Amino acid sequence: MTFAAIGLALLFDRHATRVAVADLEARAMALIATIERGEAGGIRTRPIALDPRYDMPFSGAYWQMRIGERMLHSRSLWDVTLVPPEQPPPAGASAVIALEGPQEQSLLAVDRGLLLGNGPDAQAVRLIVAVDRRALSQARSAFIGDLLPYLAVLGALFLLASWVQIRVGLRPLSQVGARVATLDSGQNNRLGEDFPTEVVPLAREIDQLLDARDRDLARARHRAADLAHGFKTPLQALLGDAELLRGRGEHEVAQAIEEVVGVMHSHVDRELARARIHSDHGHARTDPAVVIDKIAKVLARTPRGGEILWQIEAPSGFFARIDGDDLIEVLGALMENALRFARHSLRVTLRAEEAVLVVTIRDDGPGVPESQLEALPERGRRLDQTPGGQGSGWPSPRISSRPHAAIWSCGMPIPASRSGSP
Repeated sequence: MTFAAIGLALLFDRHATRVAVADLEARAMALIATIERGEAGGIRTRPIALDPRYDMPFSGAYWQMRIGERMLHSRSLWDVTLVPPEQPPPAGASAVIALEGPQEQSLLAVDRGLLLGNGPDAQAVRLIVAVDRRALSQARSAFIGDLLPYLAVLGALFLLASWVQIRVGLRPLSQVGARVATLDSGQNNRLGEDFPTEVVPLAREIDQLLDARDRDLARARHRAADLAHGFKTPLQALLGDAELLRGRGEHEVAQAIEEVVGVMHSHVDRELARARIHSDHGHARTDPAVVIDKIAKVLARTPRGGEILWQIEAPSGFFARIDGDDLIEVLGALMENALRFARHSLRVTLRAEEAVLVVTIRDDGPGVPESQLEALPERGRRLDQTPGGQGSGWPSPRISSRPHAAIWSCGMPIPASRSGSP
C-alpha cells in the first residue's frame, strides 16, 4: 500500500502540473492579445481583467514581458525581475521552466517567444507567465489525505483476501497432515485419494512408498521364517546327538551341546518376534478389555482361579497399538503370576493416561521385597524358582510392593481416542 500511495501521488502531481501548464499557456495567449501598436508606431499593452492576483504583491501569480529593451511585468512582482534562461525559445514556441520567484518562492513558468511585425522592423517579444508551486504541493497533500483512508481499507481487504486464499490453498495440505497422523496412530494404513486434484499425486506417491515398505517387510519376514525353519532341523538333530552322548555317559558334552542349542533357539525366536513386531508396527490395534476378559475367564476355570474373588475394571472401547497375541502373552503371564500368589482376591484395572493405556494388576499376596524390586523387570528374571515360572521381562512393567499386596502396571500406546471407529 505504501508503494501504491507513492505511485498515485506521483501520478496526481504530474496531472496537476499538466493542468497548471495548460492554464499558464491560456494566460499567456490572453496576455499576447493585449499587445498592440501605438499611434507613433510603438508597442504597448492595453489593460485587461485577467486575474486579480496579478495586482496583489507577491500573490504567487506573475507575468513578465520583454519587448525589445523594454520590460513590463505584473504588479504582483512589485520590484522583482524574474531571471529566465539566457536563450529564449524560438518565435512561436514555448517551454516549461522552473524559476526562483520573490520571497524564495519556487515557480512553475511557461516561457514563450514571438515576433511582432514583419521584416527588419519586427520586434522580439519574450513572455513569461508563472505560478507558485505551493498551490500544487497543497493540492497533492490534500489528495493524499483524502486517499489514505481508502488505501487503508483497500489494504485491509487485500490482507483479508490473502489470508483467505492462503487458508483455502493450504487446507488440502492440512488434510494430508491429519491423514498422516492417522497412519502413525494406526487408524488407517493408506492415505487414499479423496483429496483435491492438486494433492492427489502427493498422496499417491506416499501410498506407493508405504506399499514398497510393506513389500520389503513381508520379504524380510518370510526370509526370517525360512531361516528359522532351516535352523530347526539341524538343531533338533544336535539335540538328538546330545541324547545319544548322554546315553553313553558323556553328560558334560551333552549338556554343552544342549546349552548351545538353547541359545540358538532363543536367537531364532527373538528375530522372528522382532520381524513380526516391525511388520505390524502402525497397523496392530487391540482392545485390551477383550484380552483381559478372555484371560480372566480362562484362569477362573482353574482350581486356583475358582477360589479367589476376581475384580475386573476394564471398560471397552479403548484401543492399543499392540498385537493381540502379544498382549495375551504379556498379560497372561502377569495375571497367572498374580493368581499363584493371591490369597483372597485379584484385581485388574484399565485406564487411559493421555496417550497411554495403563493396565494395573493387583493381588493381596505377600508382595516383592523392596530390595529386589529394581532387578525384577529384567528380561527372564525370576524371584520364585519353582517350576512353571516365566519371568516378566517384556514389556518392562512398573512394579511397586507393599505388605500383603503386589501391584504390576504396564503401559501401551493408544492409536486414537476412545472410539470404536478405525
